[in-house]
Amino acid sequence: ARLPRHRVMVAANALNCVSQACFAVLVLAGEPRLWQMMVLAALGGTGHAFFSPASEGMLLSSVDGAHAGRAFALYRMAMHGAGMGGAALGGALIAAFGPGWVLAIDAAAFLLAGALRAFLDVSRVPVRAPGGGMLADLRDGWREFIGRSWLWSIVVQFAVVNAVVVAAEAVYGPLVARDELGGPGPWGLALAAFGAGTVGGALLMMRWRPRRLLLAGTLCIFPLALPSAGLAVPLSAAGLAAVMFLTGISVEVFGVSWMTALHQEIPEEKLSRVSAYDWLGSVGMVPLATALAGPAESAFGRSAALWGCSALIVLLTAAVLTVPDVRRLTRRTEKVAADSSSAAGRTEPARPATEDTTSPSAAPRAP
Repeated sequence: ARLPRHRVMVAANALNCVSQACFAVLVLAGEPRLWQMMVLAALGGTGHAFFSPASEGMLLSSVDGAHAGRAFALYRMAMHGAGMGGAALGGALIAAFGPGWVLAIDAAAFLLAGALRAFLDVSRVPVRAPGGGMLADLRDGWREFIGRSWLWSIVVQFAVVNAVVVAAEAVYGPLVARDELGGPGPWGLALAAFGAGTVGGALLMMRWRPRRLLLAGTLCIFPLALPSAGLAVPLSAAGLAAVMFLTGISVEVFGVSWMTALHQEIPEEKLSRVSAYDWLGSVGMVPLATALAGPAESAFGRSAALWGCSALIVLLTAAVLTVPDVRRLTRRTEKVAADSSSAAGRTEPARPATEDTTSPSAAPRAP
């Protein structure tokens, strides 16, 4: 039987609670060893890997088409706002109590979150039909994923885009700030500007409903090349903050458009499986890119590596725009329903709604 999504989220919170509690004990007892931190970080990542597809699937299945965009914008604004507030609060708590006790507080927060989610009222969320087992569900999700060119092409794009963005901003950003900008303060200001931009972008998407969802979203990926270029120059602290603010807005335009497209085009019972492939593809190369950032700097120089990151983002985004369904997928208010073949256990991906001169408002249908 397939577990309800909110129970998967509770289990993921419990795993994160255990990993953070163990981390807290190790820090409070003395200096933790590297292998211990690696194991606990892997446990935390496992919890996140289960939580994210389940939470997205639950959100996507809980809203109707008319309110989807605003709901997703509000969700993302809350997530980013909590991230900014949590970072500030975490810094203050570390200064007051030390990292060990902050990790213990984090474990308690995961415990509280899991307890609250255990009592969620999910009576209005559609009941998920029993699955055919993990392997069958993986095959079913893969067919849904690979059968839509707009879906797999953007996930492949973001496999590289996310990787080079993390390498540029997590590895090179602090180094540029230290060597060129006088210390970590300017880069911290730039990251704060990015957070403010994400909130501004979410507010924008609560009002703006672009008709061509993925065209608008994909065009907003081009600005993600600017932070790497800004670090390569490098820009002043004010210039980097402005670039990061614009990038934050752009990320939210894409993020809300992407979630709306998934909600619109993917049958509800397959959302979590498709979201799992989305998450796997989008973050799978991040550890590799982070590990290669140092050797790339040694081989080519920091500036050249940053320009390379920027060029990859531009080239891959331009390539994705050559996919017809990315350019033509349009907003609808009705949700894709599972067709009779899917109900019988055979998946036939639905075509996205696209502009058609013979029938502009035609709904997707199975090929």
